[in-house]
Amino acid sequence: MSASTFRFAPSPNGRLHLGHAYSALLNDRLARAAGGRLLLRIEDIDPGRSRPDLVDAVLADLAWLGLRFAAPMHQSARMAAYRATLDSLAARDLVYPCFCSRSEVAAAARRAAGDGPVLRDPDGAPLYPGPCRHLSADAVAARLARGEPHTWRLAMDRALAAPPGPLGFSTFDPEGATGFVAADPARWGDTVIARRDVPASYHLAVVTDDAAQGITHVVRGADLLAATDLHVLLQALLGLTHPRYHHHALLLDATGAKLAKSRGSRSLADLRAEGVAAAAVRARLGFG
Repeated sequence: MSASTFRFAPSPNGRLHLGHAYSALLNDRLARAAGGRLLLRIEDIDPGRSRPDLVDAVLADLAWLGLRFAAPMHQSARMAAYRATLDSLAARDLVYPCFCSRSEVAAAARRAAGDGPVLRDPDGAPLYPGPCRHLSADAVAARLARGEPHTWRLAMDRALAAPPGPLGFSTFDPEGATGFVAADPARWGDTVIARRDVPASYHLAVVTDDAAQGITHVVRGADLLAATDLHVLLQALLGLTHPRYHHHALLLDATGAKLAKSRGSRSLADLRAEGVAAAAVRARLGFG
């Protein structure tokens, strides 16, 4: 295995846009500079939004940019690995089942806040105030036996007490500068670590997959910087190695908002249909 292993990990729930192109090309440049390799991971963990035709579209867009990969890892084929990771946390009493709906979580957070502001995690979701955390073992067993839908949440206080020493992650940038950032996973509270429909959340899946692929360098957008606090906690709990991280600036549209599939940002396929050459896209993004 190469000493340096990078990965590009798109989700096939829409067409790639210029922001994805920038991240993929930057990963490629940095992997080459390090004498390493770049792997592709298809993060199709969401069965409701991921589609096979969009996987094909991702591969076509990357090939158009001049990026070709060996057979990618597909998260949809790794449910057993995620279940084993979740079970290992459950065996140490670091997670618990939560039967609350999103509306129930929001209502409980408002009640907990009283006249003050609702406490929120870095993504803006209400911090879980913990109703299900205090259920008795018998109540939990009965509800699970009835097949009640549930997520699994990380018991943050117990999780923070488990790993030795302070938490943090090493950073690097394209100019060669390195650093270290102290992590604060507590700001995520008892976050969801496994969804109702699959035995993982994005956070649990990404650390499991990074370890499985031997990823040494993670290059991704600055919108995932706060999530890294949670990822290094999970890595410490699971005894996994810690990659080095670079969180690059996001591409913004004319309104100053980040490019996003949900906002209808122009896709690479749109540009291709308009006759824009891949070389022009690469040059526009600084990879001419």
